[in-house]
Amino acid sequence: MSLAERPASDPPSLPTPHWPNVKVSVAGNELTLFEESISFIDALVADIRLARRRVWLESYIIVDDTAGRAVADALLDRAAAGVDVRLMYDSIGCLSTPQAYFDRLAEGGVRVHGFHSIRDFIWNFRILHFLNRRNHRKLLVVDDAIGYFGGMNIVDQRRLATPSDIKQRHLPLSAGWRDLHLRLVGPKQAEIAREMERLWERKTRLPLRTPATWPLHEMLTTRDADIHFFASRPSRRRRRIGRVIGPLIRRAEREIIVSMAYFIPIGTVLRELLRARRRGVRVRVVVPGNSDVKLVQWSTRHLCRRLLARGILIYERKDFMLHSKVIVIDGERTVVGSANLDPRSLRTNLEFIGVIFSRAMAAAATQFCLHEIAHSRRIRLGEIRRRPWWQRLRDRLAWSLRRWL
Repeated sequence: MSLAERPASDPPSLPTPHWPNVKVSVAGNELTLFEESISFIDALVADIRLARRRVWLESYIIVDDTAGRAVADALLDRAAAGVDVRLMYDSIGCLSTPQAYFDRLAEGGVRVHGFHSIRDFIWNFRILHFLNRRNHRKLLVVDDAIGYFGGMNIVDQRRLATPSDIKQRHLPLSAGWRDLHLRLVGPKQAEIAREMERLWERKTRLPLRTPATWPLHEMLTTRDADIHFFASRPSRRRRRIGRVIGPLIRRAEREIIVSMAYFIPIGTVLRELLRARRRGVRVRVVVPGNSDVKLVQWSTRHLCRRLLARGILIYERKDFMLHSKVIVIDGERTVVGSANLDPRSLRTNLEFIGVIFSRAMAAAATQFCLHEIAHSRRIRLGEIRRRPWWQRLRDRLAWSLRRWL
C-alpha cells in the first residue's frame, strides 16, 4: 500500500523507545544527545505531537519508510489541530521519495516547500546552481521551547548494518547510521527558529523581516558557557562554514578530535589543522572505513599520506557507516551540526552548526568520539605507502575532483 493510500487512522509502527541518557545543561539550555536514529525519531515524533502553536521542520533527506511515515502522521495531526506546520525538504536529497508523500502532507494542511525543486530550475534556468547547491540542514522547532539540530536525516535505520543493506532497501547513498543529533530545550531555541524563518521567507519570496547577525568574535573567544549558532550562506564568502571552523582550530592549544562522515578539508581548514599539529596540538580524526560515497573515501585516503606524515592520527570506523559531524577542541568547545569538513559543506551547501562552549558538553562529545575510535582501525603511514600503484593513482584522481564531490 502506498503512502497516499494509507488510512489516516493507521498508526505508525515504531520500535520500543530507546531514550538516550546523556543530557547536558549549558547556560539555561538542556541538551539531549542522540547517537542512533531510533531514539531520535521517537523523540522527534513525540515532540511534534506536543505542539500547540508551530512545528517547523527542515531535512535534507526524508524517506517514505516507517520513520518518514511516523513523522508525516504527526505533522498531519498537528496541522489538523490548527498548528502552523511547515516542511522544507531538499529536492535532490529527497529524489527517491515519492511525490505522493509530500502531496499528502500539503493536502492535509502542511505548508510544504522543496528547496531548489524542478519548478525552481525551470523558472530560473540555472541548472548548475540547481544541481549543486543543496539545503543540507536538519532542523526542527516546536512552539517556543524545543529545537533540534545535528546530522541525522529522517530515515529508518534500524536494519542498516552494512552498505549492502542500503542497496537492498533502495535508500539514498547518504543515509548513515552512526551520527550525533541534539535536542535543545531553552531560550536558544529562538535562534534556530529565526534562522528557519529567514530561509523560509527567502525561498518562498516573502519579505525578509529579520536580518541575520552572527557574533563571530564572541563565538570564537567567549570563555563563558554558552551556545552559538552559525548558518552558512555560501554565496557570501563571510558566511561560509570555514569562517568559523578555521579560527576555532587556530585557537586550539592541546587537542582536536574530529569524527567526520566526509573528510576532505581544503583551504583555511586544512592549513589550520596542519599548523595546529606543528604547534604540538594532538589531532585525531575518525572517518568511515567503508564510506557510502567511494570517491570521497578515495580522496580522503590520498590526503591521509600528507596528514599522517605530519603526525595527525587517523582512524577508520569499522562495522558501521560513520555519518557524524563533530569536532571537539581542547575539551572545551564542541562543534555539532550538519556540516562535513569537505568542499561541499565548506563552500557550496546551506549548513547549520552549533558551537558550544561547555566542558560538560565537550566531555560527552569526546566520549562519543572515543567510542568511534575504539571501534576503528588506526591507519599507519607505512600501510599507505605500501598500497598498490593503481590504488594510489585512483585516490589521486579522486583528490583532483575534491571540489566537486
